[in-house]
Amino acid sequence: MAKNEGKQQTAAEIRAKLEKAKSVVMVDARGLTVEQDTVFRKKMREAGVDYKVYKNTTVRFAVEGTAFEGLKQFLEGPSAFAISYDDAMTAARDITKELKGLPNLEFKAGVVDNTVYDAKGIQMIADIPSKEELLSRLLGSFKSPMASFARLVNAVAEKQTA
Repeated sequence: MAKNEGKQQTAAEIRAKLEKAKSVVMVDARGLTVEQDTVFRKKMREAGVDYKVYKNTTVRFAVEGTAFEGLKQFLEGPSAFAISYDDAMTAARDITKELKGLPNLEFKAGVVDNTVYDAKGIQMIADIPSKEELLSRLLGSFKSPMASFARLVNAVAEKQTA
């Protein structure tokens, strides 16, 4: 296989992944040890996130004409890509969880719901609580006033029977 054919095949592979992707997060993973990178990759796989390092020139070719074309401006230096297929927030949230233990890991950019974000934007998105967490907070806020109301009704009923 010629060198150019290999690049085209890799670009086609990336494009196929992007067609199914809900989000893509670019990170700079320079400075990670092999052990740290292996553990990180395993955690990403377990979360259902496709995490891989691609050459910038291949990615530049693959994103041409897609919703992910805005990533081109961030394709400098080594870049790893975390691609989420089910939940647009998964990659950003899971990477944020790992940032504390991996100080050399940094956000570069990302695309969530066809919107391009820089590193700060992706960090802000990662800090948004999950749908489940927001629902539990909402239900918790309903529970407290209802419990107070139930105690009040019970006290009134007990007072009237006494």
